[in-house]
Amino acid sequence: MEWKADWGLRGRMVFTMFLLVVLYIAFIAVLSQFAGLLVIAVFAGLFMLVQFFFSDKLALRSMGAKEVDESEYPQLHRVVGRLSQQADLPKPTVAVANTTTPNAFATGRSQKSSTVCVTTGLLEALDDEELEGVLAHELAHVKNRDVMVMTIASFLSTIALLILRWGFLFGGGRNRRGGGGIFVAIAASIVVWIVSFLLIRALSRYREYAADRGAAVITGNPSALASALMTIDGRMDQVPQEDLREQSEMNAFFIVPIDKGMIARLFRTHPATQKRVEYLQKLERQQETA
Repeated sequence: MEWKADWGLRGRMVFTMFLLVVLYIAFIAVLSQFAGLLVIAVFAGLFMLVQFFFSDKLALRSMGAKEVDESEYPQLHRVVGRLSQQADLPKPTVAVANTTTPNAFATGRSQKSSTVCVTTGLLEALDDEELEGVLAHELAHVKNRDVMVMTIASFLSTIALLILRWGFLFGGGRNRRGGGGIFVAIAASIVVWIVSFLLIRALSRYREYAADRGAAVITGNPSALASALMTIDGRMDQVPQEDLREQSEMNAFFIVPIDKGMIARLFRTHPATQKRVEYLQKLERQQETA
C-alpha cells in the first residue's frame, strides 16, 4: 500500500486547533471575570482530561455499543484485522451497536488505542465488499489521526454547551449578586459554541474526503465504498425518528450523517453523499488508468 501524507488535512487540523486554542484562552479570560481564573482553569483542565482519556468509552456508551471478541463476530474481526495489516496499523478494538441505523465510526486518542464501531443495521445492509470499504474508511480516519483532533476540537463546544444549559437553569434574576456575570458567561458561551461549531464542521467535511481517499488506497476498490455510501444513505429514511434523535450527537463521527433536515444541510458535517460518490468514481478511473 502506497500511503501518501495528506498535507491538506494536516494543515487544516493544525489551523483548526490553533483557532480553537485562541478561542479557548479568550473564553477562560471572560469566565474568570466572575468565577475566578483558578477555578475555571482547573474545571476546564479536568474536563479536558476526562474527555481525552475516556472519549472512546463515552462515544460507545452514547450509542449503546459494546466491545465484541472474535467468538461473537469472527468474520468482522477477520476483515478488520486484514485491513489493519494492509493499512499498517495496530488492530483496533472492535465494537458493535445494536441499532437499526446503518452506520459506523472510529474513536480513540491514538492509533494504538482506537476502536472501530459498526451497527447491526450496517452489518445487515451491506455485502462483504461494501463492508470492507466502510471499515477501511474508518481505519483511514485512525491512520490520519483526525479522530483525536475531532475529539479535542469537540471539547470546547461541549464546555460552552454545558455552560449554556446550566447558566440558563441556575442564572436566576438580574438582582442576584453575580447575576450579571452569568449572563456575560452565557453570551460568551453562545459565541464560542457557534465559532467552534463552524470550525468543527469545516474540518469534518474535508476529513471525510481524506478518509474516502484513504479507503480507496487500502482496499484498491473505491466503487465498493461508493456503493456502501449510497446504500447507507438510502436506508436512513427507514430508521425510526427516535433513534435518529438519540444518536444525533455522534453525527460528526459517523460515516454518513443521520440528519436530513434543511438546517442539517446548511451546517452539514459531511459532503453530500452524491459528491463523495462522484469523487470515488474519479479515483476509480484514475486507478484503472494508472
